[in-house]
Amino acid sequence: MNIRAVAERTGVGAATLRKWEQRYGVLKPERTAGAHRRYSERDVLRVEWLTARLSEGYRIGAAAALLGRAELPPAMTKPDLATELVAAAAAADPERIQRALDQAFALHPVDEALVEIIEPALREVGELWARGSVTVGHEHHVSELVRKRLSALVEGTVGTRGTVVLCCVPGERHELGLLATSVLLHADGWQVCYLGADTPLEYAGMLADTFGARALCVSATMAEHASAADADLDALARRYPDLIVLRGGAGFGDGHAREAVTRLRGSDGSPTL
Repeated sequence: MNIRAVAERTGVGAATLRKWEQRYGVLKPERTAGAHRRYSERDVLRVEWLTARLSEGYRIGAAAALLGRAELPPAMTKPDLATELVAAAAAADPERIQRALDQAFALHPVDEALVEIIEPALREVGELWARGSVTVGHEHHVSELVRKRLSALVEGTVGTRGTVVLCCVPGERHELGLLATSVLLHADGWQVCYLGADTPLEYAGMLADTFGARALCVSATMAEHASAADADLDALARRYPDLIVLRGGAGFGDGHAREAVTRLRGSDGSPTL
């Protein structure tokens, strides 16, 4: 389609489209014999993705850097992208992993990219490691690349719904699920204060109170870590009665980041969910 059609469909002016192409390299239209631009469906999806990031508070330079300039393969389905990410991890190919992540986040809403592509792929890599088909190094490699990508999605952002503090319970080092929750909360309009792994809960509660946070989200993948934290979390709920305390992660019997967003958005203000 020509540049006018893309502008009408996306609401982004032709001059801006040309600027994004020339300055940031995020659009790669083909040229006719008369040098007129012809955009693919993939280009349109990239424009729509960039527009969504701008509406969330990103500057165009940061959004373009996140999207990446790498040449992407033809658009794949979400299951195909998950399979590609697993194959890239098994091959220990960082550029291939980054390309799969680029396309996942470029062509799909953040929640779908996380829940339907990234999470299934990481589970499959974990299962391959358990069967001895890949090494722990392969699993750590892809997890670290995903962690860096998710961290970039929540850095320096401002939300309008309120503030949410997120941390892993003491002793818990696995934070990818918590990071995914942070990304989804930010996309839903929340200001995210991310504390990361192995956080003292008293400190997290004090910080949430200082920031006037609406909620404290805590994560545990191991049941023993979750059980050890329960009493302290109950104490925090009593000490800060206006603070919603959300427990998440496999250790608490709740495995999906998307559920935390739904529960927080639909909460009635009760202190503990």
